[in-house]
Amino acid sequence: MDYKDYYKILGVDRKASEDEIRKAYRKLAKQHHPDYNPNNKQAEERFKEINEAYEVLGDEKKRSTYDRLGSDYSQWQRRGGTPNDFNWGQYGGSRVNVDDLNEMFGGAGGFSDFFQAIFGMGGRQARSQPQGYQQELEITLEEAYKGTSRLLQTDGKQKQVRIPAGVRTGSKVRVAGAAPNGLDLYLIVDVKEDARFERRGNDLHTTATVNLFTAILGGEADVETFDGRIKLNIPAGTQPEQVFRLAGRGMPHVKNAKEKGDLYVRAKVQIPKYLSEKQRTLLEEASKIKF
Repeated sequence: MDYKDYYKILGVDRKASEDEIRKAYRKLAKQHHPDYNPNNKQAEERFKEINEAYEVLGDEKKRSTYDRLGSDYSQWQRRGGTPNDFNWGQYGGSRVNVDDLNEMFGGAGGFSDFFQAIFGMGGRQARSQPQGYQQELEITLEEAYKGTSRLLQTDGKQKQVRIPAGVRTGSKVRVAGAAPNGLDLYLIVDVKEDARFERRGNDLHTTATVNLFTAILGGEADVETFDGRIKLNIPAGTQPEQVFRLAGRGMPHVKNAKEKGDLYVRAKVQIPKYLSEKQRTLLEEASKIKF
């Protein structure tokens, strides 16, 4: 059994970031997807290979095991060792049930002997037949917050698919029997960036404009949320870039939409460019008072 170079398969450097690996996978998976290459056995095999590589490199624990294996195997080769003599089974720190993985992962099925030797559990064999197909689905951050749906066209029939609230980039939504030959379709969610909010886990981060006088004297500022505008209480003496936490106004948890992260609001204090004579006079008076 030969060593598989998953980094070479995805065309990325061994020090590639998680984001670089994900982007490389998406590009190659789309290029070799069976839907775009009907009756092309070579493309199907390449698609399987790409899925397998991403299943390892896209998972922190499996990637760590694989990297350790690669280093040890390289040393083994330099000492004159052969693939048949190498102890592949010693790398079991991230073992998984391959049957369950096929069901969950949904690629074109049939993980290689190399993958099973390193990550297979209990000698169970991966199913030899394809378990499903994958297709990217792009949604907005607001759709991820509220949940959404898509109308799919399969075999001349329309199917309404519900995308649950709280999904994030990389989440998989299984649509039973929606792929060719009655196989399952796995929608791989890609959540677009939003100009108003930055998502960090289940927390959201945004900014609110606060005028100078409100920052000094206290008052309210408008804050935009996915549930509409709300008023944020601004205490007197608020500093520029001060952050306020609004509990329970972040992204919902995908397994329980009633539980939500938090919304963090950074105050952007706005300095007025023009002042009335009265405003200028009062500020000049105030500036003379010692604190």
